Amino acid sequence: MKQTILTAIRALLVLTFVTGLLYPLVVTGLAQLAFPAQANGSVLRAGDKPVGSSLVGQAFSADKYLWSRPSATAPFAYNAAASTGSNLGPSNPALAAAVKQRIEVLRHADPGNRQVVPTDLVTASGSGLDPDISVGAAAFQVPRVARTRGVAIGEVAKVVGECTHPPLPGMIGPAHVNVLCVNLALDHVSVRP
Repeated sequence: MKQTILTAIRALLVLTFVTGLLYPLVVTGLAQLAFPAQANGSVLRAGDKPVGSSLVGQAFSADKYLWSRPSATAPFAYNAAASTGSNLGPSNPALAAAVKQRIEVLRHADPGNRQVVPTDLVTASGSGLDPDISVGAAAFQVPRVARTRGVAIGEVAKVVGECTHPPLPGMIGPAHVNVLCVNLALDHVSVRP
């Protein structure tokens, strides 16, 4: 009996060391060597200042920026500590009201834009933290951003193109645009004289 307890304690200590210390250190070390940017949170910077991660969305409301996909996290949008979808089904009146209100905001910000509003600009993602929007959602916003900044539509479209990521080879899914990447790059586009 005493020998069984000592064996169990030794096994606990060895497994705690291997799985609780050694394995995490090895995996972290390999990640730092192979993928240092991703292992450190894929942080994007403006000069020396970290401004966000390319993996977590942010709320943008100024007309001179692309707007992100809505977030359903609480108590504030893009709360990484509360990643969740809204869990509102398509027949839920609250979802219909939220979508209608978001469409009105988009139409008010760009009254001349008669394109169909892309779904991802009016519905939250499953995590509520999606940093990307569809190419169509970015294209929908390009005229507003260009007009507000006083630059050519082609210049804004070029920036969007530079921040567009194709699906991984062999994977299913559309190309996507990282909103923070576009907005950081837009701050370096010169205004027309």
